[in-house]
Amino acid sequence: MTSFPPKIPPVSVLPYAFAIFLSAFLLFQVEPIIARYILPWFGGTPAVWTTCMLFFQVFLLGGYGYAHLLASHLSPRHQALVHLGLVVCSLVFLPITPDDVWKPDVTQDPMLAIILLLMVTIGVPFLLISASGPLLQHWFNRVHPTVAPYRLFALSNLGSLLGLVSYPFFIEPQLGLRMQTLFWSAGYGLYAVMCTWGALPLFRFPLRSESSENPEYRKDKKARLPESFLILSLAACGSVVLLATTNQICRDIAVIPFLWVLPLGLYLISFILCFDHPRWYDRRIWVPVLLVLLSAVVYLLHQEYAETEVIVYIQIFIYSAVLFACCMVCHGELVRLRPPARFLTSFYLMVALGGALGGVFVNLVAPVLFKGYWEFHFGLVATMMLLAICLFRTRDPLRSPRILWSERVFLVGGIATLAGFLAMHIQEEQASTILTTRNFYGVLRVKETDRGTESASRFLYHGRINHGRQFLTPRRHLYPTAYYGPFSGISLAINRHPRQLGLNTLEDRKGQGGLRVGNIGLGVGTTAVYSRPGDIYRFYEINPDVDRMAREYFTYLKNAQGAQQVVLGDGRISLERELGNKHRQQFDILAVDAFSGDGIPVHLLTREAFALYWEHLRPDGILALHITNLHFDFSPVVRALARESGKQALWIKDMADHGKGNSYSDWVLVTNNQAFLDDFFVNIRIVPWRSLEEIIWTDDYSNLFQVVAP
Repeated sequence: MTSFPPKIPPVSVLPYAFAIFLSAFLLFQVEPIIARYILPWFGGTPAVWTTCMLFFQVFLLGGYGYAHLLASHLSPRHQALVHLGLVVCSLVFLPITPDDVWKPDVTQDPMLAIILLLMVTIGVPFLLISASGPLLQHWFNRVHPTVAPYRLFALSNLGSLLGLVSYPFFIEPQLGLRMQTLFWSAGYGLYAVMCTWGALPLFRFPLRSESSENPEYRKDKKARLPESFLILSLAACGSVVLLATTNQICRDIAVIPFLWVLPLGLYLISFILCFDHPRWYDRRIWVPVLLVLLSAVVYLLHQEYAETEVIVYIQIFIYSAVLFACCMVCHGELVRLRPPARFLTSFYLMVALGGALGGVFVNLVAPVLFKGYWEFHFGLVATMMLLAICLFRTRDPLRSPRILWSERVFLVGGIATLAGFLAMHIQEEQASTILTTRNFYGVLRVKETDRGTESASRFLYHGRINHGRQFLTPRRHLYPTAYYGPFSGISLAINRHPRQLGLNTLEDRKGQGGLRVGNIGLGVGTTAVYSRPGDIYRFYEINPDVDRMAREYFTYLKNAQGAQQVVLGDGRISLERELGNKHRQQFDILAVDAFSGDGIPVHLLTREAFALYWEHLRPDGILALHITNLHFDFSPVVRALARESGKQALWIKDMADHGKGNSYSDWVLVTNNQAFLDDFFVNIRIVPWRSLEEIIWTDDYSNLFQVVAP
């Protein structure tokens, strides 16, 4: 392993090592801090993180480009003056706490809104610290021209990894969101001091730009065009697999910082290992490992449509393992192509460009090309194809020339087999689908099954989760289905509410007004089937495509007897704005129906969210929370928040009845309405809690792993 020569005093290395480490720590610490801060503003969707990652990758590219320009065109002294001057000016952007004025409204494109918010909040500081890795390595190479600086890149990635890992385990649990931004801002001030220390030796250099490298390096040549294209492709492929895997994990499990940090951390570990020493990437080990893990992930994908459900931790392990193997292959081959140290900044610029192109592909190109999250499939196949190209370029891809052709045939066959199985998964996903749309909030599919039979039905799927069903035959057309059947918790809340029982005639409804029912989450509008003349049902829906599909492909809203309104935008933000405008809704019932999917909007299950709900409910109102979920049991959180609010929580379970189109459902009804609590028909439907554990979540901290279902 290469080390610093003894003749270099440790104190001369320290400022570069510390500044590079700190800048990398801050660079990757700010990513989950800011993304976590704004996640509730944009509905808690996985696209919030991938959009943030697109911004980070593009600005990382900008930082590397800036470092390359300084290194290529300015003398060391001028490089130091320019960079330190900009760092001092950037202090005016501190602290980096996002202002509430950036909360989105329904007219804004969410991706554009996030990028603008990030540019104004952290754009300049982020660009400058992103330049620190290559720029300070270049400065180190100028001060110590005979020492290869590439191990400082491994140190940089170590800092990045610690910045990421420390967030979900130390920073998020201990500090509120505002304190997190202040903590980061203080760290940025320290970075300015360390950067100044590292720049001091550069002022000994002459003003004119000239190379101080060892003359033996001058004969080195840049990478040829094919090698440059391969470097770019490998970097882009690693980025695609990272973002696509993060999307896949969050889509199948939950959108939480830990599941952002884990994939990005593995991505960085692969960089650390591959750039530390060539021994960490041995083709004889990693090629077979990759093939085995690809088989496992193909199995996992096909289990989406099987009767069995794979345990959460196994899903996380398989996705994480295949991501790490793909990144080790991409980055291991990348290191094999790295140029001599004098081309360091241009090499890093090419790597950053590849990462940014991967982000652009996942965020901007894939939603146009693919109807589903198929960039994950694309990334796996692309990794195998790039591996094959790298192996074909060498005489002995794995062991010796004698088995070269058998290895090539094996690789080509493996790529074809992988592509075939992934194509089968896409075909399964599209079976019986009559319409597919994809936007910032995910993939929606309208499917029809059992055509020509009494059970003919139309479904709305978000990913692989059923968000509503309607029978197509006239006799059953308005039957309440899925999680909203006649014995569900929401049916009980509506039909047994004392005000409902007291409105016996149409004249009563005209005189007193009907029920006011709020719903966070529209689905296909099934609960509107319970409306009666004079009722007002107000739905809050963040995804405009859901509203369009509910009206064009389903008829619950159109055939509702009462008035129905759909408010587009995140439900919590909409309720906050209504409250800010002195417009309390005075709901008799407020249903929060956003937890049955894979991406959990935890900001709807916090202390602050509950306080908001009760501002909009009548004193005798009922808060109905639909907590049915394959992976998580939210009852400890709901029960704790109900007790803290001084209310009683009732768990209502409804068993599946597939013949009637009803799914298994868990609803928790929270209220202090004594007449409702004493109702005989309510009491016979209550089931005992699984446990009496209570967990309080707040806007500052929530942990989904606390509520993983046993």
